[in-house]
Amino acid sequence: MLRHLAETLALATVGGALFTLIGVPAGWMAGAILTVGAAALAGRPMLIPMPLLRVLFVVIGISLGAVVTPETLRGIATYPGSIATLILALVCVSLAGTAYLRLVHGWQPLTAFLASAPGAMSQVLVAAAELGADVRGVAIVQSLRVVVVAVCFPAGMVVFGLASEALPRPSVALTWALVDELAIMVAASTVGALVFQRLRLPGGMLFGALIVSAALHGSGLIEAAVPAWVANAAMVALGGVIGARFANTSLALLSRYIVAAVASITVTLAIAGLFTAAIIAIYALPVVDVTIAFAPGSVDAMMLLAITLALDPVYVGAHHVTRILFVAFLTPIVARRIARAPAGVARHEAPGSGAPFQD
Repeated sequence: MLRHLAETLALATVGGALFTLIGVPAGWMAGAILTVGAAALAGRPMLIPMPLLRVLFVVIGISLGAVVTPETLRGIATYPGSIATLILALVCVSLAGTAYLRLVHGWQPLTAFLASAPGAMSQVLVAAAELGADVRGVAIVQSLRVVVVAVCFPAGMVVFGLASEALPRPSVALTWALVDELAIMVAASTVGALVFQRLRLPGGMLFGALIVSAALHGSGLIEAAVPAWVANAAMVALGGVIGARFANTSLALLSRYIVAAVASITVTLAIAGLFTAAIIAIYALPVVDVTIAFAPGSVDAMMLLAITLALDPVYVGAHHVTRILFVAFLTPIVARRIARAPAGVARHEAPGSGAPFQD
């Protein structure tokens, strides 16, 4: 077991580091998924034990909650019309993506819903693993969407002169003065994770840690954040967990996943684009700011883009904080209701196949 764990973590680290070095958004997780997934497809025994997995959930939840700040909360109150439109867009994107994957590609309701969740990859993948959805399909759709949104969008904006590149803002280093705050945040978030796990919410440990961390940071009581190397290590290991799920996947099935993912991403981005155009027309806000604010990508990648492209961090941050909280609150509730649906309605996969496609 230790040998398999060491091999999994080594492959995940190499893949994550490589993707990060070449500039792939969410590279630590995406690279780990790809390298470990490739090894699993080749028949290598990839393994991440459950105790370590629970620790990862708490660390990732704390990291995601740290994006909530008093400034972003004030930004939510500053742009009520735009925020309300975003929430409507999230609902429409999720419904359209779910309907497309179910009706066109025959995916199970739970897998289709989680794959279509607009930009909450970490939480969605955890919920998929805990509720028995097809993690491979969810991971492919979510990962491809992050890459498309975070790579193609800013590149296109710079090419067409809608945005200019700026130097990334340096992150705040963890000092001894913040160690006490960090200890309090970790302890409180761990308690929150255990409480939500006790309530049997899908992804409860990650969700509980996220909510407590968001409350502490949003109130201004805590400023300390998990060091970047710790958060990246957690993302690498989680990517290893997801990549290991690709064991026993045929190339034919993998190609079907990719085709379905590309098509569903096209549908959801088209819908998000309609709402973006409406906000630009009504409020006369900058095109690039609204586009990045409404883009259904991972929150860390989107905030990094906002800094890199010299956008309004309060406007963009307020929208992505709204999105991550909205999705984090509703996804576990809706996913659990879908999972509890009658077997004949919600599931049609062959035993042990792991495929999201109906018979």
